[in-house]
Amino acid sequence: MNKSHSLYIGLMSGTSLDGIDAVLAKIGPDGETSTQAAFSTPFSSELRKALFELQTTGPNELHREKQAGNALAIAYADAVSQLLQKENLKPDDITAIGAHGQTIRHQPDLGDMAYTHQTLNPALLAERTGIDVIADFRSRDVAAGGNGAPLVPAFHAQQFPSSENVAILNIGGIANLTLLPKSGEVTGFDCGPGNMLMDAWIAKHQGDAFDENGNWALQGKVSEALLAKMLADPFFSKAPPKSTGRDDFHLNWLHEKIGTHHRPEDVQATLLHLTAHTALEALVRYAPQTQNLIVCGGGARNNALMNLLKVKAQQLLKQPLEIATSDAVGIDPQLVEGLAFAWLAWAHKEKRPANLPAVTGAKGPRILGACYPA
Repeated sequence: MNKSHSLYIGLMSGTSLDGIDAVLAKIGPDGETSTQAAFSTPFSSELRKALFELQTTGPNELHREKQAGNALAIAYADAVSQLLQKENLKPDDITAIGAHGQTIRHQPDLGDMAYTHQTLNPALLAERTGIDVIADFRSRDVAAGGNGAPLVPAFHAQQFPSSENVAILNIGGIANLTLLPKSGEVTGFDCGPGNMLMDAWIAKHQGDAFDENGNWALQGKVSEALLAKMLADPFFSKAPPKSTGRDDFHLNWLHEKIGTHHRPEDVQATLLHLTAHTALEALVRYAPQTQNLIVCGGGARNNALMNLLKVKAQQLLKQPLEIATSDAVGIDPQLVEGLAFAWLAWAHKEKRPANLPAVTGAKGPRILGACYPA
């Protein structure tokens, strides 16, 4: 391996609470990044339950949060071990781990009292892996007056250069857009729920972790009245910079909109349309000149959602829009965020700012994350 390149591991467990993606990245001196290998594993039912219950307040939650942070660190460490074994590597071969942790509170709109919290015990992760850990990437941006999210647009700008007007749509639990114009400033923002509400709804009614290929949604009929109620939420009309999460969109929010007059599969169909509509409406509003839309995240594997994006794009946009998953540019859609957090760890080690103030609203560029040496 060229000594000017280093190996990093990015660890991502997203808002959908589905599991862990561990991505081995080779990163060059100017931040050029490629995926070398990956290992993905689902959460145990116990850890998923513990993390889900922490999304709302409850008894003894400080103790439960610390225990969940420890359990997540142990699960992360196991994923790292599996990845190293798979690639016949030792801890000393890895410069650092970039670990996102699990967001359980995100409150960036409280002025001087704003905060964001991703549960994790990074010291335990460093101890278990024998590798430096960079974690808590979002807090520095929030301290500088930003939303602390989304953080991946800086990586997208590095990873997806183009001579055309390109947008990256990441559909994880939350959906976010990165706008990469062929000239001008890179921008980006959360545009609304991605898979999160669909996952929660099918888990409640079918016992499944997610709606594979949107098959259940396709059995339902969209309720235009329900969709209109959802779209009336103030978040969707709020101008960027903006970010969101389970604090804003959750089952109680959904129940308030539904009432008692909808079949479960009709609600699922409507949620599918909510994800597609809010993403494309935001694209029309803030980047109507976009020529190519690259989709990544778990939503890129939902065939019904991908097809709906193409149909709605023809309805909403005045010019043709090419829509493809990040497979088309050689990156597994499921691994983009893990790769991004490997890159964020590299940026921290290199003492390079990694937030984009135009995206997050921070006062200026900041070096993100805190280091826990092995």
